[in-house]
Amino acid sequence: MSTTVSPLAPKIVPDMPAIEGVRFATAAAGIRYKNRTDVLMAVFDEGTTVAGVFTRSKCPSAAVDWCREHLASGTARALVVNSGNANAFTGTKGREAVALTAKIAAAAAGCRPEDVFLASTGVIGEPLDATKFEGVLEDCVRRAGGGPWIEAARAIMTTDTFPKVATRTVNLGGVPVTINGIAKGAGMIAPDMATMLSFVVTDAPIAAPVLQRLLARGVETTFNAVTVDGDTSTSDTLMLFATGAAARRGAPRIEEAGDRRLAAFRKALGELLLDLAQQVARDGEGARKFITVTVEGAVSAASAKRIAFSIANSPLVKTAVAGEDANWGRVVMAVGKAGEPAERDRLTIYFGDIRVAHQGERDPSYDEALTTAYMRGDEILIRVDLGLGRGKATVWTCDLTKEYVAINGDYRS
Repeated sequence: MSTTVSPLAPKIVPDMPAIEGVRFATAAAGIRYKNRTDVLMAVFDEGTTVAGVFTRSKCPSAAVDWCREHLASGTARALVVNSGNANAFTGTKGREAVALTAKIAAAAAGCRPEDVFLASTGVIGEPLDATKFEGVLEDCVRRAGGGPWIEAARAIMTTDTFPKVATRTVNLGGVPVTINGIAKGAGMIAPDMATMLSFVVTDAPIAAPVLQRLLARGVETTFNAVTVDGDTSTSDTLMLFATGAAARRGAPRIEEAGDRRLAAFRKALGELLLDLAQQVARDGEGARKFITVTVEGAVSAASAKRIAFSIANSPLVKTAVAGEDANWGRVVMAVGKAGEPAERDRLTIYFGDIRVAHQGERDPSYDEALTTAYMRGDEILIRVDLGLGRGKATVWTCDLTKEYVAINGDYRS
């Protein structure tokens, strides 16, 4: 956890209202560091439904395996998240640690271990001592309340420089419902579903299969469209919990994904997920510039997204942006290596509103001084038009600086 906040951090932190049906508390369990908050425990009312999407890494953490196994029930009563130790690549010990953690949490919350969901973030390959949760989780349940959400976000940070929170309120069947979310992530971010960890809670009464559809759809243009360094975590977890408490205020229970009353909720959820995802990119390790990459004119949206990620993940593009160098040749390189349909003589590249390359060569009106001045800003737009079709995609990333190397070189020290 850095003491220097990213210059790209949001200038305003939203007020996060309490959500009926969930209580939580944080604690210092000494997972890796002493006297540092490193545990979050949330307790949900009976009837809470749950959905989740997880890393596509072939080496997932023990907590990811646990969540996948128990997600089918669609119900949740507790969530335990720890930082400092990812409990990944820990073999039998890792599986035993998640089972013991769930058992301790279930006893504290008064539920079944199968209704406890778990997530861990931190160092890979170090066994997690779950006995450190004994007494700690019980105390969390005693102290649990409706906030502050910012403390929940802070408890799950590792190399993050600021806690990531977002909230939306929207009408469901004429009744206001709230969606709150927290996230953590700064490095090892090339989500093949989500950032390293993110948890979203609503009081809307929505059935688990509908939640799952909403989450799977919402993630594709949000968490699945950000990258920091091209590396997919073993622990990526995004979970959505619906306590259903708004039903007591007259909100309708949603049982079908096609229910028209979901339209406003679906839009608000997408906005919240994008807000959190962009905060992750803004907190990229050592980042000084936030980069938006838009590719249009591709043969398909999928092709456009693959080309956009080729640009966003390129160390040469990212270091050029870090050095405030208007090196559009590196963008040409990234387009060409993506393995997707592209024709050199149809390619157009913009930095911001400045057209720097057109029809296979440097733009005739290219102005180096003007473009260099644009590159000095802290938000950079790279736009590519392939001129082949109607496919379009946008992804978000950050620059690659010397600080990224320093942070990761010292990570386990």
